[in-house]
Amino acid sequence: MGERFTATYRIETPKRPMDAAEAMAGEQSASTFVDVPLETPELQERHGAEIVGVTELDTVDEPSLPGAETPSGNSTATYTQAEVTLSFPFENVGVSVPQLRTTVAGNIFEIQPLSGIRLLDVEVPSEYGRECPTPQFGIEGTRELTGVADGPIVGTIVKPSVGLSPEETAGLVETLVDAGVDFIKDDELIADPPYADFEERVEAVMSVINSHEDRTGKKVMYAFNVTGTVDEMRRRHDIVRDAGGTCVMVSLNSVGLSGVRHLRSHSDLPIHGHRNGWGALSRCPHLGFEFQAYQKFWRLVGVDHLHVSGLRNKFTESDESVVASARAVQEPIPGDDGIVPVFSSGQWAGQAPDTYEVLGNTDLMYLAGGGILGHPGGPSGGVAAIKQGWEAAMADVSLSEYAETHEALRQALEVFGNRD
Repeated sequence: MGERFTATYRIETPKRPMDAAEAMAGEQSASTFVDVPLETPELQERHGAEIVGVTELDTVDEPSLPGAETPSGNSTATYTQAEVTLSFPFENVGVSVPQLRTTVAGNIFEIQPLSGIRLLDVEVPSEYGRECPTPQFGIEGTRELTGVADGPIVGTIVKPSVGLSPEETAGLVETLVDAGVDFIKDDELIADPPYADFEERVEAVMSVINSHEDRTGKKVMYAFNVTGTVDEMRRRHDIVRDAGGTCVMVSLNSVGLSGVRHLRSHSDLPIHGHRNGWGALSRCPHLGFEFQAYQKFWRLVGVDHLHVSGLRNKFTESDESVVASARAVQEPIPGDDGIVPVFSSGQWAGQAPDTYEVLGNTDLMYLAGGGILGHPGGPSGGVAAIKQGWEAAMADVSLSEYAETHEALRQALEVFGNRD
């Protein structure tokens, strides 16, 4: 049968789960809702999806999503939840990440036998690792460019998110690089607006970063948001590279897999993947994606860093989900030994011990906006507090004990401790 790829789902259905699985396999491969002349047994044998497994989980009395079939002739209808794994012929898709996603996460979300469907995981054959662009920097390349040999890469986000001119942005960046930060990024809400021309912003910011490098030897990584059309992203990438920049950022869901792959094929810089819009794909537990599946698509097209939210974040994601996401991006997949999880969303020194404990390593970015810019000691105090929090975590010393001899951490605990 040759190489195949698999997709695993959690479904809900008014039918027998095996019947629903058969409908899923047919819809996403060689069958349709009626027999057609060219649908031969030989074609089905070569191109049909196969059911690898169906495991029933639970039953509920009401459908989780609207629009599904209702069991006929049954006044006490129930809906069965199950885990389903399907296997697809590699030949149906080849090495095409957009078509891979179409196959495992396309019209299957709309078929009537399902009152719930969530893609849990996808496994691809080794050929994807040989032919996809995959990340070119990852943690090792990012550490080399930032000069952070060990420990977390500590960073921040330009705040306010919008409204700053190129000169105002550069002024803030000067404060931040002098504070000792390793990494700064544009907010996802700014790319090339009329009030802050992209090229002017890059010129102003990189003048500060390059001057800081000349004085100190440290090159702070700044992820410029290049999100746009493919032509705009290529042009903006080149502006950043030619100015001496070391990173570009892209809003993944806005430009799509093909857009990111095109950028990766052109890029000489790490690609910082921002997942804004992720909540639309994940917040309903009976619809959308688990991050385990979602993150693989973006790694196959070449992102080097990927946001995973953060512990005790300001959004809706649970700590358990954040930890699973961070571990997922560090796990090897074909062609990629792991990329950089980006912890961001209400982070400060207080989450460092738990983050270190659950992840077990420091191969990560730890970004704090308010946790740095809102520190009572200013940005330098904010950066110091986070680094001290991580020092305490790695030394297995409580934050309160470490704060007795580290003033920036002590101030952070006083100001932010009641918010955590």
